[in-house]
Amino acid sequence: MAQLHSNPLQNALKECRNGLPMVAAFSFFINILVLTSPLYMLQIYDRVLGSGRVETLVFLTLLATLALFIMGLLDAIRGRLVGRIGRWFERKLSPELIGASLRGSLFGLPVGAQSLRDLGQIRAFLAGPGVTAIFDSPWVPIFITVIWVMHPVLGMLALGSAIVLFLIAIANEYACREPLKNAAKLSIATHQQADLAIRNADVFQAMGMLPGFLVNWHRQNDTALELQLKATDRSAALIGFSKFTRMFVQTLILGVGAYLVLKMQLTPGGMIAASILLGRALAPVEQAIGAWRTLVSARDSYQRLKGLLERLPPPLESMPLPAPKGRLALENVFYVPRGRDVAVLNGVSFVIEAGEAVGIVGPSAAGKSSLCKIMVGSWAPTRGHARLDGADLFMWRAEELGPHVGYLPQDVELFGGTVKDNIARLSPDGDPQLVVEAAMTAGVHEMILRFPAGYETEIGEGGSYLSGGQRQRIGLARALYGKPRLIVLDEPNASLDSEGEESLIGAIRAAKGWGATVILVAHQPRILGPVDKILLLRNGRVEMFGPRDEIFAKLRPTRVGPATDGRPRIADRPPSAPSVGRGGSAG
Repeated sequence: MAQLHSNPLQNALKECRNGLPMVAAFSFFINILVLTSPLYMLQIYDRVLGSGRVETLVFLTLLATLALFIMGLLDAIRGRLVGRIGRWFERKLSPELIGASLRGSLFGLPVGAQSLRDLGQIRAFLAGPGVTAIFDSPWVPIFITVIWVMHPVLGMLALGSAIVLFLIAIANEYACREPLKNAAKLSIATHQQADLAIRNADVFQAMGMLPGFLVNWHRQNDTALELQLKATDRSAALIGFSKFTRMFVQTLILGVGAYLVLKMQLTPGGMIAASILLGRALAPVEQAIGAWRTLVSARDSYQRLKGLLERLPPPLESMPLPAPKGRLALENVFYVPRGRDVAVLNGVSFVIEAGEAVGIVGPSAAGKSSLCKIMVGSWAPTRGHARLDGADLFMWRAEELGPHVGYLPQDVELFGGTVKDNIARLSPDGDPQLVVEAAMTAGVHEMILRFPAGYETEIGEGGSYLSGGQRQRIGLARALYGKPRLIVLDEPNASLDSEGEESLIGAIRAAKGWGATVILVAHQPRILGPVDKILLLRNGRVEMFGPRDEIFAKLRPTRVGPATDGRPRIADRPPSAPSVGRGGSAG
């Protein structure tokens, strides 16, 4: 069981380790070949200049050129390797994080796409110079030891400079950690606010809300920028000091080396070689200081992703269940939204048999939309159970239950792509015949054929190229795709004209014809004609549930019956009759 709940992020990092020995092997040979330049200079100064032999110079130069070429080639291969490890890491975790973000959104967490940005930050670090600096850092004491062998004084100078740079790296960590962490939190919040504003551009434009929004947004964003600037200023000062330290020490080691040469304690070649080796020994430390900001951001991103995947682990593997017939039962369901103390649904219980059509009515904020989300398995009850064919909805995996469920939410969202893509639920293997069948059932086939490219017409991000009624009708076709056994429609006629409502009524009858269980939230009795039962929801409780005509008779004591056209005809109710109000988003 523990294995099933293991964190995907940690599992992916463990799998990444399979490629690290190869990176370490390349780093080993690269750092061995780094000795080419100091050895070359040592031979030039101590052998060639002393002997004056040109052929030795040519041979050493060719040998050094070959070694440096191989080193460059290995360095390029190592860079490509860490880049591919980063790409594999992102591709491995992206589906898990999108799934976790979706689950978080269903639970009311402000997740958004931040998890993908965090993943990109980790990938950038894995594929950047920070990782190679880590693999090169074990060679720092080796190079310092070689310098020490040349002369202890030079070795002590090299060791001291490495310690100073290491202390600068630690100072950089303490100076930048908190400002960067706080800036990242504020930056995430401002990005989420901006995304929300952009998604509601029509509201902002219509009511002139942008100036007021920008006042609060600028306040948070300016604070984030100030924190980032503080971290940048501190880091820049420390990086500048680290560069000064490295260049000063490299100059100083030449001066000390020259003094030792004058004292006949070191050869000129040893002096040059020590300077080159010191530069190489200090390079990983300086690279780590330069990449420290990326490292801190990657570390914070890792902690956020780790926490997200621990709070919202992937669903457990379960045995596949047979295709449902459509019997839906709610057993004492309570639902308390995140961040609230008052239950939206209070002990809701009812049974809808397979093939029945039920209309849900009730005043605004009665809990109708919340009930719909629970009935399709989007939201989990705080207490109680929602069962489909006897199995708790959360025993089904979404990809197994999804094809058997049709859902049209109150706020219809379409996705960038073609009409066909949206009706086929974004499936790359969507069956064109099923797409057409769903469109014809929803009564939108003729409308789609009038589009510029028919079913291949691009509808824009969120269906922005379509009217509200067109989006709702295509959303209905998507809900009917594949003839699902459970269909839940939340105010499906909110944006429809009379023609659209006729098509909707026909679609409900067609769904009943293939045996689907249909649940319809409505406020106009006209479209409740095809339903068998009515459920009245008030204050999160089932107030009435029974046959349609019987419930309508209780709601409106005057005569209720089918009109000559087959639709229900409801006489004017007296003022004392209870009102069935129009639902809002809270319902």
